[in-house]
Amino acid sequence: MGKNNKKEHNKVKRSDIRESYVRHEENQYRLLFVRMYRFILDIMLFYLAWLLFRYGRLFGMSGYGFRYNYFVTVCYAFLLYWFKKTYNANLFGYSRVRNLVLSQFLSQIFALVIVYSGVSIAWQRFENPLMLLALLGLQFIIDIAWSYYGSEYYFRINPKKKTLLIYRNELDRKRFGAVHGKPIERLYEIVDELEFDGSFQELEPRLDGYDAVFVAGVNSHCRNGILKYCKRNGIPGFFLPHVGDTIMQEAVHIQSFDSPVLYVNRTTTDPLYAFVKRSFDIIASGIALILLSPLMIITALVIIFYDRGPALYKQVRLTKDGKRFNILKFRSMRVDAEKDGVARLSSGDSDSRITPVGKVIRKCRIDEIPQLINIFKGDMSIVGPRPERPEIAEQYYETLPDFKLRLQVKAGLTGYAQVYGKYNTDPYEKLEFDLLYINHMNMVTDIQLCFATFSILFSSESTKGIEEGQTTAMIKENAHGHPIDYEDEQDARKE
Repeated sequence: MGKNNKKEHNKVKRSDIRESYVRHEENQYRLLFVRMYRFILDIMLFYLAWLLFRYGRLFGMSGYGFRYNYFVTVCYAFLLYWFKKTYNANLFGYSRVRNLVLSQFLSQIFALVIVYSGVSIAWQRFENPLMLLALLGLQFIIDIAWSYYGSEYYFRINPKKKTLLIYRNELDRKRFGAVHGKPIERLYEIVDELEFDGSFQELEPRLDGYDAVFVAGVNSHCRNGILKYCKRNGIPGFFLPHVGDTIMQEAVHIQSFDSPVLYVNRTTTDPLYAFVKRSFDIIASGIALILLSPLMIITALVIIFYDRGPALYKQVRLTKDGKRFNILKFRSMRVDAEKDGVARLSSGDSDSRITPVGKVIRKCRIDEIPQLINIFKGDMSIVGPRPERPEIAEQYYETLPDFKLRLQVKAGLTGYAQVYGKYNTDPYEKLEFDLLYINHMNMVTDIQLCFATFSILFSSESTKGIEEGQTTAMIKENAHGHPIDYEDEQDARKE
């Protein structure tokens, strides 16, 4: 009987391996389609650019038998590739069509502007830009068709996956609720939800029959079992990380030991990188202040004329190692906005403290421009964690002491949390975003984030405020509207 059971077990195991292999092969073919589809678009765009540069008499200088329009086309191709990576311009299935179009178009605009500016400065002559505008118009039409039909076909060849959501508590469940209403919902349909934090041995039989799993906050032993299960069976798994997971991404393999050992310590900035980053901050903020000075003067006058109050306001914020500084912003609220003495975040468009002028400058991000002065002075950097108010930070520290890990580096105007999160992003998630940046700090990442910031100017979600009645971004209610004991939830996350 034991031998028969063993044979049956081996048959089932071999069957699982075959199914996993077939599933992997199907995914590879789908991935190949996406890559080919992207490649065809790139070839079309490069060919259009080459036609313009070749026959439109743009960049047509030649010397020593070499036509520079070929060289310029190659430069454009590399720039376009880099910007498309920066804006995730090919993220089918996970981005809305309008976001794909915007990402493609921004990539093309910046690539053409840099090529046009660089060549014009080098040759000390300016070509007629009308042909470039015509190219952008044609590319925009292609972008719309490519993004729409590409997305629709992607969803057609990727059938909706039957998905199980496994969560430790209501706080984690609410965070994964962000799936609803997003394009990813067309790929992964959550058909069942399971509140669970036991052993993987208890959970494994309940995973049968699902094509994907979403996992949030379960204990480390169970989560590791799910990870291996997904790898073994070729099933997509989506996991909300713990702070410890994010920190371990920075770990370095030390070869001095016989066993694989990972080294982690407080983040220290490489001196060369620190020098280049500070130089970049000074040069970029200085140039931006000069170019934006007319807009700053007009904005200041409009604010003053509206209610006779000051154009700028100062507010104490925290930067590296908890150092305090006065951040500068254009005033978007009433002068007596915090007359009750309570420090609170904005609730967005519904916030009665925001003036009509303030709503406009907030929507266009003009209120943030004076922070360039802070950057030029050295209080802030262009890229880094968003500086918090001391009063609000203290509230976060009470239930989330790890929030202080953001203070390992200088605060910034933009960063991972600002680009990929929102104004009302929960502090735990904001911490994880900022740690991701701290783990991967370098000038290439900084420049990518600078350009990626332009994409959020077109997103109203990025400025969404906190809920009415709240003073901070901490989640106060669970998915059913019941109060959350945040301290208890954080204890539950500890591994």
